[in-house]
Amino acid sequence: MKKKLLSVLLAAGMVMSMAGCGNSNSQPAASNDNAAETQTQAAETEAKTEAASDAQTADAAGGEAVTLKWAIWDKESTPYWQALADAYKEVAPNVTIEMVDLGSTDYMTVLATELSGEGSDFDVVTIKDVPGYATLVQKNAIIPLDDYISADGVDLSKYAGTTDQVTVDGSLYELPFRNDFWVLFYNKDLFDAKGVDYPTNDMTFDEYDALAREMTDTTFGSQVYGAHYHTWRSAVQLFAVLDGKHTILDGDYEFMKPYYEMVLNQEKDGVCRKYTDLKAEGLHYSAAFSNGDVAMMNMGSWYVATLISSLQSGEYDADLCGNWGMVKYPHAEGVEPGSTLGTITGLSVTSATDTPDEAWKFVEWVSGEEGAAVMAATGNFPAIMTDEAMDLITGLDGFPTDEASKEAMNVSNLYLEVPYAENVSEINSALDSYHGSIMSGEMTIDEGIAAMNEAVQAIKN
Repeated sequence: MKKKLLSVLLAAGMVMSMAGCGNSNSQPAASNDNAAETQTQAAETEAKTEAASDAQTADAAGGEAVTLKWAIWDKESTPYWQALADAYKEVAPNVTIEMVDLGSTDYMTVLATELSGEGSDFDVVTIKDVPGYATLVQKNAIIPLDDYISADGVDLSKYAGTTDQVTVDGSLYELPFRNDFWVLFYNKDLFDAKGVDYPTNDMTFDEYDALAREMTDTTFGSQVYGAHYHTWRSAVQLFAVLDGKHTILDGDYEFMKPYYEMVLNQEKDGVCRKYTDLKAEGLHYSAAFSNGDVAMMNMGSWYVATLISSLQSGEYDADLCGNWGMVKYPHAEGVEPGSTLGTITGLSVTSATDTPDEAWKFVEWVSGEEGAAVMAATGNFPAIMTDEAMDLITGLDGFPTDEASKEAMNVSNLYLEVPYAENVSEINSALDSYHGSIMSGEMTIDEGIAAMNEAVQAIKN
């Protein structure tokens, strides 16, 4: 409305300026002055009318018109961004959500650069990972939400303990709206063809390893891989931190050794594809599973939406992977079934915003139960898993109908893959590097773990 008012007054000013120059004949000049005065009065009347109209619209909408600039990634391929913005418009029609797609490649690095500039005008930003979150906290680019949380009575217990793991010196700078956790996907047709019982929601790692080996067929031309591990270090290392006693921040990683031994022995015996082949080919985990020759694959719950949509669109061949299911992550002896690792996607309010209260309201809504229902309706896992959200996801056309797959969504213990620490980015990078060295054979397991220990202890000290 302000821009409209300025343009109307500017037009009137231009008429006044034109009337006062370029003519020495007093009579025509007087005539032009009258015309200018008349147009100015009309312009002011129009501006006042528009101002009154906009004020009435704002009042009816529950507040003054506000535009919130929101940093996201992959807008076109991620359906929940627009769904959340549209749904929020229904409850807050005075608020316009302007999404800015920064792309998924190096999103948090790009975001940190954007927010470090004096001209940053983001109001709300999406937090993709904990290392990036740590950077923004340290740069004072986002504000603590504690006062808002306390004033509005937000129940943090609904977030399954994840908010505790990203609390910094007693303050919380983000509120999760999406929570993905690792499960085990499997191809029912491959198990049926071999006459082997499906995986269960309560398997130890020994039972999982034995089942993967039973499902393996190394016959050339008809290979079946009993398991598949993507090249991320999390696909192997996170097995080791399910006990709730260890994290990737420890600095002594001897506890990871049994899991590296399990996966590398599976590689040697043809139970899974080789890490070096996957790196050389650039084979994505989705392509591996959709190819129909992988019996089991550990992966995040985000793959549920991809599987469903890709099968419905015909991108995936239903004859190869259409009959799928999922179960809870395997666990070590003595660890409660349903213990798993998770990643959260959160929202933060920037330090640069001129409308922090409105930005907070949006963050609170998206991260709350109403936002959870929108997320679930798009096949994605919200941070707050309400009964409604659970029913929406399991009721999606294409979600497995067996009870074990539905039960797999009940998590008993959820640990963040990457807990908060000031130097978590450096620790993450060191672990990534030596994971690659172990899996590629450049280092033995013992050498790689020793290198991890030395590097991380140096970072922490």
